[in-house]
Amino acid sequence: MSSAAAVLRLLAERGESLAVAESLTGGLVAAELTSVPGASKSFLGSVTAYATALKRDLLGVDGTLLAEHGAVHAEVAAQMAAGVRARTGAGWGIATTGVAGPDSQDGQPGGTVFVAVAGPGGSRKVSRLRLNGDRSEIRRESVRSVLELLVGELSGNGRAQDTEQNGGNGCLQP
Repeated sequence: MSSAAAVLRLLAERGESLAVAESLTGGLVAAELTSVPGASKSFLGSVTAYATALKRDLLGVDGTLLAEHGAVHAEVAAQMAAGVRARTGAGWGIATTGVAGPDSQDGQPGGTVFVAVAGPGGSRKVSRLRLNGDRSEIRRESVRSVLELLVGELSGNGRAQDTEQNGGNGCLQP
């Protein structure tokens, strides 16, 4: 079963809903979710906030945080997930932000990605990823990672908040 199918099955079993905030993945998370038949039972929708101003204006990410640290930051991912959850009324929000490359952004090299989950009761989890590969590979691995992070939360197998993962394309980057 794909990660998207697992997410949607777990959400349906719990009677809960999901919304997505995406930056570097540009709608790929939403596309992956909507490729699963019956996704509309739990998936409410998504916001693709590629521009930093949209992260602030649509998702409620703190403008000072963005000005001081840029959009590629753990707290930005967490606020994006919480923001899309709050604005859509979803039980769960997930978010992706990072650098797909090849150029760096906000002082972060290509392959630096943050994925986040915001859930009921203010729960949240953020993972920092260091991914290898080209833009397409980094974006695909970001989609897989954010969905797996949510699966972990929904199934009670989540790891500690603000974890760091390495990977992508079977390679570890130091």
